[in-house]
Amino acid sequence: ILPISAISRLLWFSRLLARHGILTVVGNHVAVKADAGEIEIMFMQWPTGPFVSFARATRKLAALAAVTVGLAACNVTGAGPNLETGSGGGGVSGSGPMVVALLVPYGSSRGTDAAVAKGLENAARLAASDLGEGAVKINVYPTQGTTGGASAAATQAIAAGAQVILGPLYADNAAAAGVAASGSGIPVLSFSNNTSVAGGNVWVLGNTFENTARRVLGFAAAQGRNRVLVTHSNDASGQIANAAITRAASETRAQITGSVPYELNQQGIMNAVPGIAAKARSTNSNAIFLTGNTSGDLPVISQFLTEAGIGGEDFRFLGLTRWDIPSEALQLPGLQGGYFTLPDPGPLSQFRSRYAAAYGAQPHPLASLGYDGMAAIGAIARNGKTVGRATLTTRAGFAGTGGVFRLRGDGTNDRALAVAQIVNRQIQVVSPAPNSFGGAGS
Repeated sequence: ILPISAISRLLWFSRLLARHGILTVVGNHVAVKADAGEIEIMFMQWPTGPFVSFARATRKLAALAAVTVGLAACNVTGAGPNLETGSGGGGVSGSGPMVVALLVPYGSSRGTDAAVAKGLENAARLAASDLGEGAVKINVYPTQGTTGGASAAATQAIAAGAQVILGPLYADNAAAAGVAASGSGIPVLSFSNNTSVAGGNVWVLGNTFENTARRVLGFAAAQGRNRVLVTHSNDASGQIANAAITRAASETRAQITGSVPYELNQQGIMNAVPGIAAKARSTNSNAIFLTGNTSGDLPVISQFLTEAGIGGEDFRFLGLTRWDIPSEALQLPGLQGGYFTLPDPGPLSQFRSRYAAAYGAQPHPLASLGYDGMAAIGAIARNGKTVGRATLTTRAGFAGTGGVFRLRGDGTNDRALAVAQIVNRQIQVVSPAPNSFGGAGS
C-alpha cells in the first residue's frame, strides 16, 4: 500500500503526462513517451535597440530558474523553526560507505544536457573528496533527461542498494524518481527548483521563487517599500511566480496590493502597461515586483513602465530573477535602483576556484547543486547518521557554495541570499547574505 504522499505524487505525475498527451492508458497498462514533456513557448532575444524581437525556443515543461549552490560539507550552527514536519524519505541505514545514486541527464537528446550532467557529477565528486576516503560511494545513473529514464534509473539504483538519490535534474524527472522510490524510505534530493514536485520523499535543491521573494520582500518592507504590486506573464511560469510571491508575503511585513498579468510578447506588455500604472497609483503602491528575466520580458516591461512614470524612487522595482546575468542587464535604465537577490559571493567564488583547479574549466551554473547535495549528504554520513527526513531537515542547515541552506519538511528549501541594488549601472550589496538563519529575511 502506497503512503498518501506517494499516491499524491503519482496522481500529479499522471495528470501532468496525460495533459500533454504523453500518457496512454490501455486496459491495465500505462505507456509513456520517453522523449515527451516539452512545450514551445516564446522567448525574447537580448534587445539591441529600444524594442525587443522574439525568437522561438523549446523548453522543458518545468524549467529551472537561477539557482544558488553549496560549499562546505558541514552543519551550520544557528536556530530556526522545526522543519521536520512531513512524511516519506525516512532513510535507509547501512554499513560501510554511504551509497549515493547520482541521477544526471547523460544520454539526453538536448544538446546542453551532457555539459550539465558532467558539471553536476564533477561537483558531487569534488564534495565527496572533502569527506575523505570511504565516506561515500557514488554510483552514476544516466536518465536521458526523460521521465522514463529517471524512473528506470531510480529503480535500478534502489535494487543496487542506494541509500539516497541525488538528482535528477528536471521536475517531471524528479516526480518520476520519487514515485519509483516511494515506499523504499530512500530520500530523493532533486536538482529542480519546482516546488510542485516537492514533498513526501522528494526535496528540491534549486533556489525557489518563494525563497527569493521572501528575502526581497522582507528587505524592501524594512526600507519602507511595503505596498507591493506584482506584474507577471499570463503563462504557467508567470502564474507560478505570482502565487509564490503571494505566499512569501505572508511571512514578511509586505502587503501585496494586487497583481496584473500580461501576454508574453512585446505588444502584450505594451498593452498592459497603462493598467499596471493605474493600479500602482490607485493602490498607493510603493514597489513593483517584476517577475520576468533578463533573457525574456524584463528588459521590455522595465523600459515601458519607466516611460509611463512607474519606477525610480516612487515605485521601487523588485526582482525575482538574477538581474546581473548577463552583465549587460546592469545597463538597463529601468532597473537602476531596483532590488534583487544574489548568492553569497564569497563561498561561491571559492567553489568556482576549486572546481577550475580540479577540472580545468569553470563550472556550469547548475553544477554547484551537485556539490550542495553531496555536502549535505556528507555532513550527515560523516557523523555516522542515516540520511533521511530527520537529519536532512535539521534546523541549522548546511553550508553551501551560495551561502547557508536548509531543507524543509515540505520538500522545499531555504537559502540565505544577499540583496543587491543596481546603482550607476553597478551592483551594490545592500544587505549581505546572513551566515545563519537567525537573520535571514531581515
